Amino acid sequence: MRARVVLWIAFLVVHVGVAALGWAMPGATMGDVYIVYEPWATNAVTGARVVGVTEPFVYPHLALVAMILAKALSWVGGYLVAWALLVIVLNAIAFAVLIGRGHSRGRTAAAWFWLVAIVLLGPVGMYRIDAITVPLAILGLLWLAGRPAIASVLLAVGMWIKVWPVALLATAFVAVRRRMLVLGAAVAVSAAVMLVVVALGGAEHLFGFVGEQTGRGLQVEAPVATFYLWRAMLGMPGSHPYYSQDILTYQVDGPGADVLSALMTPLLVVAAAGVLVLGGYKSWRGAHFVRLAPPLALAFVMTLIVVNKVGSPQFMTWLFAPIVFWIVVDRTRAWFPALLGALTIGLTQLVYPLFYGAVLSAVPYGVLLLTLRNVLSIVLLVFAVAVVARVPAPGRIGRGRPRSDAAIPASA
Repeated sequence: MRARVVLWIAFLVVHVGVAALGWAMPGATMGDVYIVYEPWATNAVTGARVVGVTEPFVYPHLALVAMILAKALSWVGGYLVAWALLVIVLNAIAFAVLIGRGHSRGRTAAAWFWLVAIVLLGPVGMYRIDAITVPLAILGLLWLAGRPAIASVLLAVGMWIKVWPVALLATAFVAVRRRMLVLGAAVAVSAAVMLVVVALGGAEHLFGFVGEQTGRGLQVEAPVATFYLWRAMLGMPGSHPYYSQDILTYQVDGPGADVLSALMTPLLVVAAAGVLVLGGYKSWRGAHFVRLAPPLALAFVMTLIVVNKVGSPQFMTWLFAPIVFWIVVDRTRAWFPALLGALTIGLTQLVYPLFYGAVLSAVPYGVLLLTLRNVLSIVLLVFAVAVVARVPAPGRIGRGRPRSDAAIPASA
């Protein structure tokens, strides 16, 4: 009981503190909320324009639902406070499920990691649409073994808010024995969303968010953009960061940047397919759920982060769910990815917003900070893939060779 009380006090202190820090931080850590989300929600409520229905939308369609929910809460103290409150409430639900009765060391350690990670990333992790998907992802992974259909529904809802939980759905399909149940639940959610969008007259923009992302250039923080930042830092002609008015973010330009940008999306697909094949092979050979699912989830997520031409700082929230899940089910093997993940997340807040000006000006210490963050991201990806490759696989399932995924161990 005492451990739970301490955890809940820490939860409130961390969330209220990080939410308030958004007003004190340099830069526009809360900018997306009041510049972009609030107008979208207001237009949708008033019927003026509905992104994803009457016009293209950069996010999947359920993201607008989250923005409208915050609009409904704005009577509390304005849209920014409402957004923070919505994130805190959703996190509290997932946190309550995570810690349970407070008797599990693994769950307690995972809860502390989550709180520390929130502090390390700072307000940008709360004031972005990604924050809405994190508690859904954590709940989905926690219920993946025992309640795969519910888990799949939550992950699919998250996917229709921000695409990245598709990595966790892929993990579920590979690692859970009742994969057709996982697939069926995800398809049902997706079909329901698409039917509603089409019924509202948005068939033309049903998958507009895919085109909106693939048409982007190389974002400054993306690992692939590091090469051009170094060129800019060294004063080499033709390479420089610039602000894109179309996508409202900083990108880099340089020799071959357009070609590289066009290649990144197919390269991401190939890399994700490679992880899928590796995980599928291990599952087919009888790998145990507890050993396979956590590193596979992290490998998928890190692939989406590293092999991506977009590198927004809030992407680091994607690490929360797979690392929390790994600590819960196998904490003795989770300490290294948790430590490496925490370092990567902490460096991200140094990059943005604390020293973002130095990054955009290609000042050496700013470029070096971002380079270190990106190198650690690559290391974490390589580590996760290597762990998946080393997962024991006794042989093809059959003739009494079970692969248990019925439940997470009670001692976790």
